[in-house]
Amino acid sequence: MCGRYAATANPDDLIEEFEIDADRVGEPSRSILKSPQDPPAGTPDYNMAPTKQAPVVLTRVPKGALRGSGPEALAPQEPGVGVRQLRLLTWGLVPSWAKETKVGLRMTNARAETLLDKPAFAKAAASRRCIVPAAGWYEWQVSPVAKDAKGKPRKQPFFIHRGDDAPVAFAGLYEFWRDPAVAAGDDPDAWLTTFTIITTAADPGMDRIHDRQPLVLEREDWARWLDPTLTDTGEVGELLAFAQPGRFAAHPISPAVGATRNNGPGLLEPLSRDQLVGVVDPETGEVINPDG
Repeated sequence: MCGRYAATANPDDLIEEFEIDADRVGEPSRSILKSPQDPPAGTPDYNMAPTKQAPVVLTRVPKGALRGSGPEALAPQEPGVGVRQLRLLTWGLVPSWAKETKVGLRMTNARAETLLDKPAFAKAAASRRCIVPAAGWYEWQVSPVAKDAKGKPRKQPFFIHRGDDAPVAFAGLYEFWRDPAVAAGDDPDAWLTTFTIITTAADPGMDRIHDRQPLVLEREDWARWLDPTLTDTGEVGELLAFAQPGRFAAHPISPAVGATRNNGPGLLEPLSRDQLVGVVDPETGEVINPDG
């Protein structure tokens, strides 16, 4: 699974890195948070969590005249031309048929192996694919030997990133949900646009931390993945089956990342070996300080 990640780049950097045609980050978009997002949506966030708005890359093809601020407003201005956009979407997929937004909390991830067969994800997989930019993600390793103060297996958080320090491009899906309680279709609150991060089996070594990891796309596959005219499920399935072990590195970090109120680059700082208890080294399989 992927339940927390680091989105550390500024929009200007993402625009350059992902060759964005249209920056839509500043446009009004609905949030489901009861309090203002902290850090503000669209600024670097080292502890991105479900229900927050995050920068997402997508490409849209027009479907007739532009009207209102619903899905049509995401279409490009020039007929027949797909425009790659950077937008703020809410993490946690809410299907168009959902009765309320809470369902998104159960759909922060979609399994690559089964999503084409799941009604909640299949339509989005066919034409509403996106890329979620990140510096890396967090995962918690369950110790095979150490216990916490409550007698439960000790959990050690890790930060996982590309070994070449290149930006991470999570494969994702996005959806539109129309709020029936909002009468005006041109009201920004009438539409909620959400996304989910696709996960796959963890690479050898990384599976010593967790058995799942996000599906991370290589640059040469970005355009194909984002192409909304690519609707053949066989071709989509090929992209979902992508695997290239050896790209990622990981290091243990402070448990502070477990609280969403904590943020900032300090969350990425590695812990020294003497700060670890019963932690399995992802590279070697060694259990570090098994007796504390």
